[in-house]
Amino acid sequence: MDTPGTIFIVEDDRKTRDLISAFLKYQGYNIAHATQASNIFDTLHEKHIGIVIADLKLLADIAPDFIEEAKKINPLLVLIGYSNNAHINSANEDNVFFLSKPLNLDELESLVMRAREFQTMKTPHAWAAPRAPRALCSSIIGKSSRMAALFELIEKIAASNATVLIQGESGTGKELAARAIHQLSSRSDKNFVPINCAAIPEDLIESELFGHIKGSFTGAYANRAGRFEMADKGTLFLDEIGDMKANLQVKLLRVLQSKEFEPVGSTKSQKVDVRIIAASNKKLEELVESQDFREDLFYRLSVIPITIPPLRERREDIPLLIDFFLDRFNGEKRHEVTGFSSETLGILCAYDWPGNVRELENLVERLVILKDSGLITPDDLPEKYLSRTVQVQAPAVTVGNEFPESGICLNSVLDEFENRLILQALERTRGNKKEAAMLLNLKRTTLIEKLKKKNLAYGKESETQ
Repeated sequence: MDTPGTIFIVEDDRKTRDLISAFLKYQGYNIAHATQASNIFDTLHEKHIGIVIADLKLLADIAPDFIEEAKKINPLLVLIGYSNNAHINSANEDNVFFLSKPLNLDELESLVMRAREFQTMKTPHAWAAPRAPRALCSSIIGKSSRMAALFELIEKIAASNATVLIQGESGTGKELAARAIHQLSSRSDKNFVPINCAAIPEDLIESELFGHIKGSFTGAYANRAGRFEMADKGTLFLDEIGDMKANLQVKLLRVLQSKEFEPVGSTKSQKVDVRIIAASNKKLEELVESQDFREDLFYRLSVIPITIPPLRERREDIPLLIDFFLDRFNGEKRHEVTGFSSETLGILCAYDWPGNVRELENLVERLVILKDSGLITPDDLPEKYLSRTVQVQAPAVTVGNEFPESGICLNSVLDEFENRLILQALERTRGNKKEAAMLLNLKRTTLIEKLKKKNLAYGKESETQ
């Protein structure tokens, strides 16, 4: 069965269909396709279709009121239609996007992203209440002092309508922090509208932000609401704001000052009540100094600045995040990976994580898919993670030749040291637990409990596990 959100391509020209399909598959989307429009409603019933990309000529021949009929099957289905003269009657323009031939694949990807954002915006999100370890939402979790301070700051910020600037490296969770601010605010029952300023082509970004009126440019076949209008009374999240071009920075500054904007092609201003949360993985202060970002806009955006710490600066959260992702992907993939060995945790705690939480999430997903069941060991890790192993030796504890600048995960290192001592004692006694316990100055029952808890085995026992 197709996964939810599959993109369904309706096109009778094989070259065009294959081009669209290959391009979107490369972008990571699930694709289904058809050469005939006659069975499209059956397909919508049978498969989990989120977006239909179609030649409008095909649809017009079989279903002049396609959108109205399709919405009865899936209210969140979005049509991206294209033709030499793209036009279709629709009572709900939020569900319809237009492209003209010849197709521009960058524009197509931009519309697919906008369609996904529309569906995400209309779909309820599950948010967990703060608890120990603290969690502001289903994916922002942590017990480190840095994260505890961040949670406290977000809770205070949420009560205001002040503009917020979130800075941090890629993969740290800037959008999750923005969503948490919105969800905890008085605007939580209104739209949270995200837009990635770096992902949308330069000639489309103004229309995406402010909307346009019919006929304002080639391909503007109907009035279109922009992100500001969609976010009215809610929150607009401007991701990668540092990539916004200078001419658009001026227009954004005007909206922040006057609380009104003009759609592309219109001479009439529209009032808007929007809370702005901006984010950047670039240091905007440096962009201001190099005159690549307006100083007045920077101060408008950074009324309340937030910095999301990189994962290497909150290593104590790594085991917690691993458990979270492991539970999630075990459920999604229907696998039964039991956990990570203490040695594996020690290796991962020593790694610098240049991709931050996103890299950790991707690694756990990969390991769950490949492992299927059992315990994750160092042998399961990609080579690049093994090159940063923190060395722990017995009987004297040493961490390399000197303490690493990036720090260590103390609990994992101590746990690994204990494991090595236990296994060395078992090796010396050839697996005799009573004698090994005597060497370790432990009760035999205590040693057995540790072996069970740590999932450790020696010799033949390890071969049966």
